[in-house]
Amino acid sequence: MVQSHPASSTAVTPFEQMLEAPLGKRLIRVLQINLGRKCNLSCTHCHVEAGPFRTEELSPAVCEQLIELIERFPQIETVDLTGGAPEMNYGFRPIVEAARAQGKEVIVRSNLTIFLEPGYEDLPEYFAAQQLHVVASLPCYLEDNVDKMRGRGVYDGSIRALKQLNALGYGRDRTLQLDLVYNPPIPTAEPFSLTPGQQGLEQDYKAYLEAHFGIVFNQLFTITNLPIGRTRFQLQHRQLLRPYLKFLETHHNPSTVAHLMCRDELSIDYLGRVYDCDFNQMEGIPAVTTAGQPITVAALLEAGTLDLVQTVRTASYCYGCTAGSGSSCGGALL
Repeated sequence: MVQSHPASSTAVTPFEQMLEAPLGKRLIRVLQINLGRKCNLSCTHCHVEAGPFRTEELSPAVCEQLIELIERFPQIETVDLTGGAPEMNYGFRPIVEAARAQGKEVIVRSNLTIFLEPGYEDLPEYFAAQQLHVVASLPCYLEDNVDKMRGRGVYDGSIRALKQLNALGYGRDRTLQLDLVYNPPIPTAEPFSLTPGQQGLEQDYKAYLEAHFGIVFNQLFTITNLPIGRTRFQLQHRQLLRPYLKFLETHHNPSTVAHLMCRDELSIDYLGRVYDCDFNQMEGIPAVTTAGQPITVAALLEAGTLDLVQTVRTASYCYGCTAGSGSSCGGALL
């Protein structure tokens, strides 16, 4: 684990100045859709600031537009559904079924405990029937660490849910992919440290979960906490926001830039607005045309192309995706 020396008070270098050229888009292959802010949990690190009392979710009109988008553009390989708890928000099943009917990979980013909520008990069987790729949050393999970040009892509920998925073939059947996500604790003081190496931590997760619970899974994704939403609030509260950003900048790895997830995906919110990534979505930085016009799903349909964006819009938190081995919704980049 790489540690920093205490960060200086020097201003953070604009991310675009660290690049050899503007961060260009490639052919769009991934649609990541945030279906809404409703969630059964209120995790301390949530950059979406989701929770049980949030009401924002997809509308029927935007849902229809998204299904049309999925059906019209064969270049889309993956539909990545997130939230909140995506399963709780309007449009989840219609979009799943439309995408699977077109032969797309569908990722559902699940908090696992949703399986135990009234009305959602059939989700494991539904996931298996649709052959959904489950990417499940489990920020540590130890109970105390998980419950501190996500709430009392979440670890136990997650273990129960993972056992349900394993019983259906997840983690064993090649058509039923089950991946877990590690998030580090939010820093409370300097010195900071980079996210642990993905490969080694994956082996630790696999050994512990199988030995203690008989649980198996495919891959572990390690994700850096970006200073957005509740993470930013906690860093600001401790006067650590600027030092943390400077730490991430200090560990910027140019080799990660070619693999950044924002380059071949569009992030779409519950209102049908388009962004370069989920983090820009949460910060209200829309994807724009070469003329500087914000893009919507309706605009993509009218233009007849997914490739209206030429350059990714960046911000200081982008260093979270390029520090060390890099970080993305699919884990480490290197």
